[in-house]
Amino acid sequence: MEELTPMVYLVDDDPDLLKAIGRLIESAGLKVATFASARLFLDGYDPDTPGCLVLDLAMPGFNGLELQQALEQQASPLPIIFLTGRGDIASTVQAMKHGAADFLTKPVEATVLIGAVQEALVSSRARRQSDMERARIAHCLASLSMRERQVLERIVAGKLNKQIAAELGTVEKTIKFHRGNLMRKMGARVAADLVKLAERGGVSVPDGS
Repeated sequence: MEELTPMVYLVDDDPDLLKAIGRLIESAGLKVATFASARLFLDGYDPDTPGCLVLDLAMPGFNGLELQQALEQQASPLPIIFLTGRGDIASTVQAMKHGAADFLTKPVEATVLIGAVQEALVSSRARRQSDMERARIAHCLASLSMRERQVLERIVAGKLNKQIAAELGTVEKTIKFHRGNLMRKMGARVAADLVKLAERGGVSVPDGS
C-alpha cells in the first residue's frame, strides 16, 4: 500500500498568524492546510489522511477544546498540538485529559513548534501502522473456517496437537493440517507468532480450557 504524505492542519482565527505559521511549517518541508475556523476545518479535512492538527485554543464560537471533543467523538486519530495566548491551567488539564499531544503558548519559538509537529507526525504514523496491522489481522481471522478458528483458540490456550484432536474428536494428523493452514492464512512463520497475532486480534480461550 502506498504511503500517504502526512498533512499538518492549522486552525487559527488570526489571519496573520495563520499565514505566518503556515509558511513556517512549509519551510520545514511539510505539507500544510490552513483553516480560519474550527467549523471550516471539520468541513474541509480528510479523515483518511495521516498528519496532525495545530489548533488555536481560544476562538470565537466553536473553540479549540470543542473541536477536540468533536474529533474525539469521531474517533479521529489526529494528534493535536494546542496553541494559545491566554491559556490557563484548567484549559491545559482539560486538553491533556482528552489526549492533546502538546500545549504551546504564543508566541511560540519556531524550533519548538516544528519539533512538536514532527513528534506528532511520528506518533500519527505509528498509530496508522498499528491500525493497519489490526485491520490486516482482522481480515486474516475472518478468512478462517470454523474448524480452523476452533484449533486456533486451543493453540492460544497452549494445547498440544494431541490434546486439540481429543477435544475436537478428530485425529492429530488433521489438527496438523489445520495448523498449517492457520500459519499460512495468518502470515505466521512460527507458533509463537501465530499466538501473538491471535491475541492482538482478540482471539479468546474457549470455556473450559
